[in-house]
Amino acid sequence: MIDPAQLTRRAVRQRNSPGRGALALATLLKPDAFAAIPGNGPAVPGLLKRLHHEPKAKRVIYLFMSGAPSHLDLYDPKPKLVEMTGKDLPDSIRQGQRITGMTSGQKNLFCVASPFKFARHGQAGTEFSEVIPNIAGLADEMTCIRSMFTEAINHDPAVTFFGTGHQQPGRPTMGAWASYGLGSENSDLPGYICMQSGGGGQPLQSRYWGPGFLPAQHGAVTFRGAGDAVLYLSNPPGLSSAARRSTIDAMNELNRLQLGALGDPAIAAQIENYELAFRMQTSVPELMDLSKEPDSTFELYGAKKGAPSFAANCILARRLAERGARFIQLNHRDWDHHGGLPGALPNKAKEVDQGAAALVKDLKQRGLLKDTIVIWGGEFGRTAYSQGEIKKESFGRDHHPRCFTIWAAGGGFKAGAVHGATDDFGYNITRDPVSVHDFHATLLHLLGVDHLKLTFRHEGRDYRLTDIHGELVKGILG
Repeated sequence: MIDPAQLTRRAVRQRNSPGRGALALATLLKPDAFAAIPGNGPAVPGLLKRLHHEPKAKRVIYLFMSGAPSHLDLYDPKPKLVEMTGKDLPDSIRQGQRITGMTSGQKNLFCVASPFKFARHGQAGTEFSEVIPNIAGLADEMTCIRSMFTEAINHDPAVTFFGTGHQQPGRPTMGAWASYGLGSENSDLPGYICMQSGGGGQPLQSRYWGPGFLPAQHGAVTFRGAGDAVLYLSNPPGLSSAARRSTIDAMNELNRLQLGALGDPAIAAQIENYELAFRMQTSVPELMDLSKEPDSTFELYGAKKGAPSFAANCILARRLAERGARFIQLNHRDWDHHGGLPGALPNKAKEVDQGAAALVKDLKQRGLLKDTIVIWGGEFGRTAYSQGEIKKESFGRDHHPRCFTIWAAGGGFKAGAVHGATDDFGYNITRDPVSVHDFHATLLHLLGVDHLKLTFRHEGRDYRLTDIHGELVKGILG
């Protein structure tokens, strides 16, 4: 009998929630009691015993460009801005919309054209900037969504919103929801993995890939590009694998007793994390060892052996996809070009262009692209007007949530398509708007999940990734 005084408020709620503690315990002690999703092979089960409908994709690779790349200089050409350069943005275009404090004090909002040339690519003739020639070569593989829009106008809430569907911190990210609902295809690897590259720019908060209020095992495990892939994964000097196994067994036995008494899912998460960490001691070193990759792989991706980079992370993302990771997030920093854009943007684009394109090509040649979704994009767009004085090498663009471009390839997205359009200034959407919630609903749909039905009860309310919004965007489905 448990002393009521020893029960936490959370434990009381869990004991009064029918079956949740028993479910967590049963999953740990007898995981084969829960049917794996058909076609995914040996798996760590998620919440869903069966998918809501036939999936097009099994996994996601999210290439997040932190800082917000300029759609006007990469994906959405606007010839009108050539004649408008040095002239004020018309009031009829701005329509009184809010702007950030970084440009609200400017006497003029002078339009500025892209300094980069655009050319048509692929059978559909989609236009891309000259600074991303390799990504442009994917024109016939991707859906280029030019009509994304968001609610937040500053970086942190915008990154939080695109990742979780809400501007305030504390909710689960896309990857956490995928892990929670679908589980993992590989019990020796986390279902959700995150890697970083690039330096400077906006800081990356760990909650950008966190579980929010979902059980802790659904947050991403961060892999590092140098040294041990995961901190403290290796045994300390003098501790054998057998000794560590014995220690974990002892801790987990105590945790199982407590779990059986309290039914608190947080204890179940603790047990699973200990077990996963032990299994990762074998699986992760093999995964991160690129020495057996042929020279042709490094040439394809533009990576250097032994040197951490976005391109190297793309190779690892492909290896993770092969091994059954559910959601892989590659964050690349420093796309926040408030000044010096003509020189800085090409350098930043060069860091990711070859690796991102190679990832899609490599997945396709291995037969993985058909059930792997690759997403490329930032948290919002950039303004048609210049931040600061317009000079050949020094103008910048401010934040712009009203419209921006992302692209997605594989896993059921329409190939060789452009969805949506913006006005002559790249300032307002003129056709087929796609909200962040709509995109989330569509992403889950391709994974075989109805966004309305994947929920988690927290503080008396059923939450979902799309909150109380979200519509399936049928126009981007293949």
